[in-house]
This record gives sequence, C-alpha cells and structure tokens, in this order.
Amino acid sequence: MAKEKDTVLIFLEDKPLAFARIEDILPDSKPNWYHVKLLILQVPLQVVTWILRDIYINGSEFTMDGKKMRLEEVVCPKDPEIPDNLEVPINKKKTPRNSTGAKVISLKNLKKK
Repeated sequence: MAKEKDTVLIFLEDKPLAFARIEDILPDSKPNWYHVKLLILQVPLQVVTWILRDIYINGSEFTMDGKKMRLEEVVCPKDPEIPDNLEVPINKKKTPRNSTGAKVISLKNLKKK
C-alpha cells in the first residue's frame, strides 16, 4: 500500500492528470476505508482529502462522479551511471558534479563571520 510521503500519479479516465504527495492516511470509521490527504503538485498547490478503500490506495480503479480514477505510486528510476551488479558503499558519498563535470561545492557548511 502506498504510504505517507509517497508520490502518486492520479489517472482520470486512464489518462495521467496530476502528481500528488500523500500527506496523511487516517482510518475511517468503516473497516478498510481511509481518509487520504493529498497535496496536488500543480500550480496553485491544492490539498484534498479523499475517502478511499485500501485497495484503491494500492492502485485499483475506482470512480468519482461516475469517472474512472486510479492512483499509481511513482518510483524513482535507477541511476543510469550505476550498473546493476555494482554496489555502492553506503558510507561513501559521491561528489556532486554539474553538467560540465566540475565539482559542486556546498556553501551551507561555511561559517558566517
């Protein structure tokens, strides 16, 4: 089941409509139903709360006002620079670089005088 802070793609009539982040999932008084608070990621930002069954949060199709709707969890694609058979040690951080290959230096650690 998609969980809080997951990003989902909302489909309306089998067409992608908008991205949303799940802000909160609270149980409803009816078993297997939930109040799902979504932050719709478009301009302007909009917050909605839908009452959905657990299977709808998992991606099953449902209807709203007679129109087919569906939520699909968005998964970050793999980094094309890292081969599948290569494991990157967790404690080693890759030095960020910009598009020209130059090293990126973080300014947040500099002390103010």
